[in-house]
Amino acid sequence: MKDTKKAAKKTTARDEAAEGFTPEEREAMKERAKEVKAARRGQRGSAADAEGALLEKIAEMPESDRVMAERIHAIVKANAPELSPKLWYGMPAYARDGKVVCFFQSAQKFKSRYATLGFNDDAHLDEDSMWPTAFALTKLTAANEARIGELVKKAAG
Repeated sequence: MKDTKKAAKKTTARDEAAEGFTPEEREAMKERAKEVKAARRGQRGSAADAEGALLEKIAEMPESDRVMAERIHAIVKANAPELSPKLWYGMPAYARDGKVVCFFQSAQKFKSRYATLGFNDDAHLDEDSMWPTAFALTKLTAANEARIGELVKKAAG
């Protein structure tokens, strides 16, 4: 008789990594694909439409992230009105000449313990040979808000 038992499958970290993207990552990619498709079709709309879409996305966030995102939106508008609001991977973002300068990532987005304020390479934050490009946020204090205002001004400049 042949042995019909199969060897137990060995699971390794490599096997788990091969599983692919998390559901949250896949959702972000789908959102980005929609954004790119709309841009290709010329469906960018007006600046008011872009800001409306950004505010809708903020309204969908859990309260703690929503409060921070609303404040950051106000800070960006006050300190860098030349940046255009837009969605980027489904996150509130602010762009110059179509290129994202900074963005707010809700803690919920990738099930993180903190929200993130990030800056892309089009931000003018260069200091010597090393500088931060992302900041973890658990709440906003007056000092945090002042620092964000300074960073956004510098990034937009």
